[in-house]
Amino acid sequence: MSHTMRKEENALHDNELGRVIPCNALDWSDPFNWLRLGLMDMTKAPLVTLFYGIIFTLVPIGIMYLVSLTENHLVIAPAIVCFMLIGPFLAAGLYDVSWEFEKGHKPSLWHSIKAMHRNSVHEWAFAILLLVIMIFWLRIASLIHALYPPYVSDDFSELLPFLALGTGVGALLSAFVFTISAFTQPILVERKVDLMTAVLTSVNAVWSNKGVMMVWAGIIGVGVVIGFLTQFIAFLVIMPLLAFATWHGYIATVTTKRKRKFE
Repeated sequence: MSHTMRKEENALHDNELGRVIPCNALDWSDPFNWLRLGLMDMTKAPLVTLFYGIIFTLVPIGIMYLVSLTENHLVIAPAIVCFMLIGPFLAAGLYDVSWEFEKGHKPSLWHSIKAMHRNSVHEWAFAILLLVIMIFWLRIASLIHALYPPYVSDDFSELLPFLALGTGVGALLSAFVFTISAFTQPILVERKVDLMTAVLTSVNAVWSNKGVMMVWAGIIGVGVVIGFLTQFIAFLVIMPLLAFATWHGYIATVTTKRKRKFE
């Protein structure tokens, strides 16, 4: 099935902060096509997929173990957001696998691990940026927690305003992180550009395709929820699939000189 992409007016333009790589207009069905292409990559690289799937599974298990040490269920929500913050950085190796397939090469685990070193300064700067946001969220969550009443009734009615506040802040922060990171890591993996150019390009692509990217964000959110409901076992498959699909989303969204066939 052919896929015709048309240019649209970008939400952002080049400025003193960095260059903005133009984006394409997306169709509502595109996120599901990215998933299909990502599934094809999974089946072609099962061992590499399994390796990263195990990492994506062990990380939340480790987070929840640390949560259990605190014996406080109120830190579960911040822990979930923390996992969503570090996810884009961990997916860099899987983006390399999809890129190798596009170039007609056979991907390898070692080659994917080295992917971070192609643009290492800006990729580590991106990791630090995500870390700062994660720390900021933990501080906000601790402040909200400090406002909780010392004694809670059985129906938890007194907690509802605080839960609503925490959920709202978490949702806003997650939306912000999604906007700045949706395509930042794939850009840094493939292109020799600075961090601000990658971030601004991601923001521009998301804002210029708000409806479609909301669908994509919803798919990611559902995947994360399924992973947590299955005690993280589903992350063995879900997280690599989302990473591969994100690469194909990047290729479809951010303008490139390469010609791409969608089948």
